[in-house]
Order: sequence, then C-alpha cells, then structure tokens
Amino acid sequence: MGGTLRRLSSRSRARLHRIADAVAGRVAVALLKVIRRFDRAWVSDAAAAFMRRVGPLMREHRIGRANLKAAFPDKSDAEIERILTGVWDNLGRVAAEFAHLDQICHGDPMKRDFIGYDDASVERFFRLRGDGKPALIFAAHLANWELPAIIAHSDGLPTTILYRRPNLGAVADAVIAIRAGHMGEMEPTGLQAPIKLGRALQQGRHVAMLVDQHYVKGVEVTFFGRTCRANPLIAMLARQVECPIHGTRVIRLPGHRFRAEISEEIAPIRDADGRIDIQGTMQAITSVIEGWVREHPEQWLWLHRRWR
Repeated sequence: MGGTLRRLSSRSRARLHRIADAVAGRVAVALLKVIRRFDRAWVSDAAAAFMRRVGPLMREHRIGRANLKAAFPDKSDAEIERILTGVWDNLGRVAAEFAHLDQICHGDPMKRDFIGYDDASVERFFRLRGDGKPALIFAAHLANWELPAIIAHSDGLPTTILYRRPNLGAVADAVIAIRAGHMGEMEPTGLQAPIKLGRALQQGRHVAMLVDQHYVKGVEVTFFGRTCRANPLIAMLARQVECPIHGTRVIRLPGHRFRAEISEEIAPIRDADGRIDIQGTMQAITSVIEGWVREHPEQWLWLHRRWR
C-alpha cells in the first residue's frame, strides 16, 4: 500500500511539474509578445528601473557584493553598490531587449541606429566572413550577450552557437524559438556537442560560445586574482582543428546604443612539442575577459558564483 501511494505521489508530482512547465512556457511567450508591442527604449528603461529596485532584495545581490569586494578590494562600499546597481540595470535591459533583438540588428550593418563598430572590428569581421576558413569565437556575459550571435547571423557570418538550454523545458522551447530565426546553427551542450562543433569547424564554419561561467570539470584559471574553473572546450577544439581564436563583445552605450567589437586573434599557448596547451590557452582567454570586465564592471553578470 505504501509503495502504491509513493508511486502515485511520484506520478502526481511529475504531472504537476509538466503542467507548471507548460504554463511557464506560455507565460514567457505571452510576456515576450506583450513586450514587443512597446517601444524598445521605453520598456528597456522600465525594466531597468524595476530591477534596480527589486534586485538588491534578492540573494544574488549578496553574491554579487561578495564577488565585487574580492575582485576590487580597493573600492569603497559605495562604489561596490554603484556597480551592483548598474548590474541590475543591465540585467533588466537584457530581459526587455530579448523581444526586440531582430529590430536592434535590422538593416545595413554600416548604417544601424543602435549598433556601432570600430574600424578594426569591421576589417576583422569581413576577413572572417570572406576567407573561407574556420575560427573559434568566445564571448562573455557582458552588456547584452545575445547580440554578438544576432549580429553575426544578420551580417552573413556562418556560425554554430553552443548554448545551454534553460532548465524549464517549455521556457527553453520559447527562448530557442526566438533565437532560432535570428542566430546561426544552434548546438545544445551535451556529450555530442564537441563532436558536432569539431565537425562544423572542419566544414569551414565559425564556432562561438560563452566561456565565463563556472564549469565543474573545467581547468583551473586565475580570474581577478582568484582561482576558478573554466570550460576547456574552446581550447580543445583549437587543438583539434588549429584555427584562429577571436573574442567578441558588445558594450552598452548611452542612448540605448551598443558598440560591437571583435578582438585581434588570441595566440594560443603551446607546450614544448608545439601543441596547444589547454590550461594555458584558457588562461589567455580568461585574461582577455578580465580586461573587458575591468573596463565596464557594471555590465558583467557578477550575480553568479564564478569562484567556488
């Protein structure tokens, strides 16, 4: 009798989970449709104001404060709180902008109202697009981290994007449906991802991924003077295919605008035999990201446990 009740209870919980998942997915889709009806600048400002007020009440605020104090021991409490306010402001804007990603990147890349480029980045982009060779591209959770992939697809750079599905299935489906029409090929994280990404590089495509989050089985790197773990996949792919590595980022500017950049080629670190050293190359990439974050600390996602 007890076993039967436990099975029924387990089935009921699974059914409730499926229902909650489906409801969450529908709510997410409906919310994005509503947001899309509003002016992008207005809804971005509203979401930023909301998160500046609500964010400090959440546990992630304490995580962000601890991270910032460890990363910037010379900054005052007031400076730390100012940066955190900017982090919440940016996060609210990212959420609001998700419904308007295609509009932000619409039109002639050299005449866009909302995105500007420096001359060096334009030259690198056209070289990557036209040389017929594969390349690896890394990004970080800075400003609106969805935009680099949107820009690449809009401007004709054949790219395969590695992504992690949100935990809720229906929400994940809603998010992927929005991304699918505006990004390149999308490959979910998993056991088959390294094989498929390596195959994409061998076909001359560009493979891109975010590389600034904690990875349990990662290699040790130093970030803001502290040891953390980084996913070594991008360095492993570079060793396998021997192709250039570039970083890309967007910087949030006043007036609801952005500047997009592609870094110069990041030279991989090699061992005594000339092979790409995985840990050393990940450290080189992590150091580039640290430099970006130091420039605009309020635009990075300090709210997660990067150091564990």
